[in-house]
Amino acid sequence: MRQLHLLLLVIVLCAIGLGLSAYKVTTLGLPLTSSEQAEVWNVEARISFRAKPDTSVKVSLPLPLNSTGYTIIAEDFVGANYGLAIEQDDSGRTALWAKRRAQGKQLLFYRAMIYEDVEKTSETGKPPLYPSVPDYPENFRPVIRDLLDKARQRSADTVSFTQQVIQQLNAASPAPELKLLMEHINNSLRLAKGINWILAGARIPSRIIQGLRLQDGKHYSELESWVQVYDGTQWRALNIKDGQEGLPANFVIWQVGDQKSLSVEGGSEMNLQFSVAKTLRELVDIAESRAALKGSRIMEFSLYSLPVESQNVYKILLMVPLGAFVVVLMRNLIGIKTFGTFMPVLIALALRETELLWGLILFCLIVGLGLLLRAYVDRLKLLLIPRLASVLTMVVLLMASTSVIMHKLGLEMGLSVALFPMVIMTMMIERMSLTWDEAGPAEAFKQGAGSLLVATIGYLVMNIDALQHLIFVFPELLLVVLAATLLFGRYSGYRLTELWRFQALAKR
Repeated sequence: MRQLHLLLLVIVLCAIGLGLSAYKVTTLGLPLTSSEQAEVWNVEARISFRAKPDTSVKVSLPLPLNSTGYTIIAEDFVGANYGLAIEQDDSGRTALWAKRRAQGKQLLFYRAMIYEDVEKTSETGKPPLYPSVPDYPENFRPVIRDLLDKARQRSADTVSFTQQVIQQLNAASPAPELKLLMEHINNSLRLAKGINWILAGARIPSRIIQGLRLQDGKHYSELESWVQVYDGTQWRALNIKDGQEGLPANFVIWQVGDQKSLSVEGGSEMNLQFSVAKTLRELVDIAESRAALKGSRIMEFSLYSLPVESQNVYKILLMVPLGAFVVVLMRNLIGIKTFGTFMPVLIALALRETELLWGLILFCLIVGLGLLLRAYVDRLKLLLIPRLASVLTMVVLLMASTSVIMHKLGLEMGLSVALFPMVIMTMMIERMSLTWDEAGPAEAFKQGAGSLLVATIGYLVMNIDALQHLIFVFPELLLVVLAATLLFGRYSGYRLTELWRFQALAKR
C-alpha cells in the first residue's frame, strides 16, 4: 500500500511539473534554451501634414489587425501634446489624435511590434450577405456584362471566375471596350475597388484587404490591396495583378475593407509613410506579451515578475535542490560517504563564486589549519558549545589572514575565501575531528575527500547553463526532481561501492 501511494505521488508530481512546463512552451512560447531569440517586425506608420492656422486638428488612422499568422505584441503612439483615443467596431480599430491648436508641420507616429505566430490558423470569417447587382452607368453596362459572360464561360467556381475577371482587367492588350473602364484605375486600391464592384454584378461576395509585406528596411507609400472572395466555406485571397491565390508568407493584414482610411481635419499636404524593420528579441519577453494577450496570468506569478535583484538570488537558490539530488545519488546509489547531507551542497554553492581549483585549494587550506587549531582546543577540555564558538572564531581569523596574505602576494583569488560559509567550515572541522578520534584519520580523510568530490560534482551540475535556464523559467520542474528524490528515498539495495567491495564474494 505504501509503495502504491508513493508511486501515485510520484506520477502526480511529474504530471504537474511536466504539464505546466509543456503549457508554457506550447501556448506561451517560453524558450527551452537561454539563447533562443525570435524575429520581431517593427512596423511604423508616419503621418505628416501642415496644420491650418487657428483650426483644431483631428487625425484618424486605421490600425492593423491580429491577422492570420501574426500577433501584435506591443503598440506605441507618438504625438506631441495630442490627445489619443482608440475606437473599435466590427470593421477594426482606429486611432484618433486630436489637438485644439497646432501650427506648422506636424508629425504623428504609430509603431507596432509584430511577431510571427505559428499557432494562429486561417480564419474563415463570417458568411457574408450576397451583394445586390450595382446600378452600373449606362456606358459601362454592356462592357461589364460582356466581361462577366466571358469569365463565366471560362470558369468552374467562384475563385476561378474571379481569376478570369482579374486576368481580363490586367491583360497586356485589353479589349478596346475595357480601356475606358481602366482609365480611372491608377493605383492598387482603385483596382481592388473596381474588381469588387464588377464581381457584385455576378453577386459574388468579395471584400478588399490591405496590408504590408514584411521585408527588412522597406518603405511603402501605401498599403498593398488584395481581393478576397467567399467560396461558400471560407475567404480566399487573390492577387489583383495576376489572380494568383494565397497571401504571401510575409504579408500582414492591416485592415479589411476600404471603409476607413487616413483622414486629417484641419490640415493640408498630408502624407503617410510606412516603414518595416526586423529585429531580434528574447522569447521570454515575447511570451510575457503573448500571455497578456491571451488573458493568461501565469506570467504575472512567474519569477520574472520579481525585482531583478531577487531574480538573481533565486537563480542560485533554485539550483540547491539539484545539488541535493546529486548528494542523494552519490550517497544512496553510489555509496560515497560525506560529512552530512547538505554540507557538500553548501560547499558547491561557495565554489560557484570562485574558480573550482582555487576554491578547493583554499577550502583545504582553511580546513587543514582549522584541524590543527581544533586539536589544540581539544586539549582544553571545553564543552561542546564553547568549543564550536572557539573554532568558529578561529576559522574567521584564518579566512581573514589568508585573504590578507594572498592579496599581498598578488593572488587576488584569495579574496574569494570570504565567500565560503563559515558555519559549514566550522562544522566540517568539528565532524572531521570527531571522526578522527572515533574511527581514525583514514576514515576522517575518506569522508572529507568524499564531501569535496560530491561538492565538485554538485558544482559542475549546478553550473550547467541549460539547467539553470530550465529551472528558472520552469521552476515546476523541481517537482520532477522531488519525485525522483522520493523514488530513490525508498531504495535500500546495494550501493555501487558495496558491489565493488564484495565482488570477490560474488565470484565465489
